[in-house]
Parts: sequence; structure tokens; C-alpha cells
Amino acid sequence: MKNKKSRWLVPLLSIGVCVLVSLLAAWSDLTYNSGRLVYPMDSSYSFQPSDIPMLLALTLDAFCALTLLTLILREAIFRRRREAERRRTRQLNPRLGFLGLFGFCGFLGFLPISELSTYTPFVFFLFFGFFGFFYEGRMSNTLMDERFQENVRRAKLDAYKLGIGVVHLLVIANGLIDCSPELRASVMLVVLSLTMGLVLFLQEYLLYRYDQQDAEGV
Repeated sequence: MKNKKSRWLVPLLSIGVCVLVSLLAAWSDLTYNSGRLVYPMDSSYSFQPSDIPMLLALTLDAFCALTLLTLILREAIFRRRREAERRRTRQLNPRLGFLGLFGFCGFLGFLPISELSTYTPFVFFLFFGFFGFFYEGRMSNTLMDERFQENVRRAKLDAYKLGIGVVHLLVIANGLIDCSPELRASVMLVVLSLTMGLVLFLQEYLLYRYDQQDAEGV
């Protein structure tokens, strides 16, 4: 149990550090750099030494987001291998679902900041998918018989259908709506991040729902 807690402790601390560093960098830019990288710029960007704190914070945010995504994918691969070997779902504390609260950090991207930092916070919308841990934790150590595996396939298929449908609508709307490239990129990143988070959440929620329905029908 201690190993599991320590494994999640590092990502949580990393997220906290990234948020704190970003807030400090924004404060420093507003206080000592006239908000050059906080407020939208009218002209093309030209580097100044005073921009270094904000640029370092943005680089750290991007690195943190990519690292977390890599850890999530790695954990998903290892989980499937472990489940296939022992034919039981992993034991998980439902309280890990509170990690989904970090998804609200994505709303920082709507603050009036420049193109250099607009897109990074939107990636945090992916964390809304972590609310699915609430349901996955309730199915810890469940025997993965044929019925359960069929429910897994069914839940994934339904979640993917919804995600693909949203992406199709996004592509169609992107071609019909006339707007600036910056706004178009922001909207696409927001919708894609929210869609991926929704798909991750629905896989666990639908699996729990289908499993409960089968249990009640027995």
C-alpha cells in the first residue's frame, strides 16, 4: 500500500509545483516585466532577459504535462499485463478519483494571457477522466470472467463512439466557422482535451453500470 501511495505522490507533487511556479512566474511578469507575457501582445514577440522566468515556467508546464501523459500510458499498459496474468482487476482506492479535480486547472487557459501560454493549461482538462477512478475503485479485485470482459469491450466501444462523434462534429464545425487561427487552435485543444477526459471517464463509469445491471439481473 505504501508503494502505491508513493507512486502517486510524485505526480501530485509535480502538478502542485508546476501550478505554483506558473503563478509565481505570472506574478513576476506582471510586477517586474509590465505583463509582457501575461497580456496579449500587439506586435511580434522579441525576446528579453526579463522574459526568462515566464518562459521557464511554460517549459516546465509542458514538460510536466508530457511526463504525466507518458506515465498514464505506461501505467495503462502495465495494468493490462497484470490483469491478463491474474484475471482480476487491480485493487484501487476510489479516493484517487479526486485527481480529477486537477482538470479544473484547465480553466486557467481562459485567462487573458498571450499566445505563448494560452494553450498549455487546456491540457489539464484530461484530468477530468480521472474521476473514473471512483468507479474503477468500486470494482477492485473483480474476477474478469467472460461476462466482465464483454462488458469491458461494450463500455470501451460506447465511450469511443461518443468520442469519435464529438471529434467529427469538431472537424465539421472547424471547416464551417470562420475565425482566427489562434481561436481555432484554442477551441480544438479544449474540445479534444475534454473529449479524451470524457472517454477515459465513460469507460470506467459504463463498465461499472453494465456490471451492476448484470449483477441485478442474475
